[in-house]
Amino acid sequence: MPANEFFFAERMRNLSGSAIRDIFKYMGRPGLISFAGGNPAAFALPEDQVADLSYRLLREMGKQLLQYGPTEGYLPLREALPAYIEKTFGAKADADGILITTGSMQGLDLLLRALVNPGDAVLTESPAFLGALQAMTAAEARIIPVRSDDTGIDTDHLEEMMRLHSPKLLYLIPTFQNPTGRTLSLERRKKVAELAARYGVVVAEDDPYHELRYEGSHLPSVMSYDEQGRVVLLGSFSKVISPGLRVGFMAGDASLIRKCAILKQCTDVHTPNLNQAIIHQYLTGALLDEHIRAILPPYAAMMRLMLRELENIPEIKGFTRPEGGLFIFARLADGLEAVPLFKRAVDRGLAFVPGEYFYAEGGHKNTLRLNFSGTDPDGIARGMEILRGCLKDSH
Repeated sequence: MPANEFFFAERMRNLSGSAIRDIFKYMGRPGLISFAGGNPAAFALPEDQVADLSYRLLREMGKQLLQYGPTEGYLPLREALPAYIEKTFGAKADADGILITTGSMQGLDLLLRALVNPGDAVLTESPAFLGALQAMTAAEARIIPVRSDDTGIDTDHLEEMMRLHSPKLLYLIPTFQNPTGRTLSLERRKKVAELAARYGVVVAEDDPYHELRYEGSHLPSVMSYDEQGRVVLLGSFSKVISPGLRVGFMAGDASLIRKCAILKQCTDVHTPNLNQAIIHQYLTGALLDEHIRAILPPYAAMMRLMLRELENIPEIKGFTRPEGGLFIFARLADGLEAVPLFKRAVDRGLAFVPGEYFYAEGGHKNTLRLNFSGTDPDGIARGMEILRGCLKDSH
């Protein structure tokens, strides 16, 4: 057998690299404006504060933090999370039902491995977060898309899909959804919890953008309406403190969380102790609230600027109007496609993500996802001018 020939597992057959990660190969081009990623803005990364916390923590308890830690997570952080979850998401949680994860995506991966056999049905809103679709594909799940509209996942269609497919899991992002920026209405949050209980489906409620609200009022989580332990809340500090620290959590039924902890043992043993201790410091002082208050106004201004610019592009026939988060989803005029548009835009110095990649069922070639946190206000204005020019030339 040639040295570079391998017999890959069947699960690799339909698994390809992230389209978004592939787009990152263009990011090194000098002067490229990015509407493509989902990264926090540079001003939202508190490097000096994290440096000071790291120094102090290592001086005071370095031997402990540099040693192996429990798979379930750094105990002070786990004990601090129930109060944070209740305050932020309106849900009750217990430390025994919390597992610290290396980002919230690890929580989804653990749930898929704990619950889903090859060929089992998994439901997801459509369009859906591309990373979640990849994780489902890697788990060899049968992905069933559920329609969504301006108020989130369509609960009538959701019930129909639950009845037809007997799914093991439902995945959704209820607040400022990736890629659309939409928020699931209060009535539908209650309905999702009710349907999960009725049909015995576990809900993976991924809510990393919850605190990035610029308008309107915070809504309680789907988990807050869960009376049977069917909802697992996946949380993350990537968007509000730092994605590089890779600290998230999953909270839910203690017996399910214990199974996920066993799986995590054979994945990465535990999330880095120092990183967890840094997050603990943010939660137990006023640091997190202060940091969020500081970053919301500039984020809001950037989002509103992009929305205003979109209104002046005739070839864009519709777009979402989020109240927070990091994304806007746009629809081009019939007959226009986002992939050729992307190629023209990159040549002129702009990157975004074609929307078709977020649809498990395919199609929707005239959609695109725009992120406003990857540049500054001047970059948003210049990038929208490039987009306007590319669309004008497409006639």
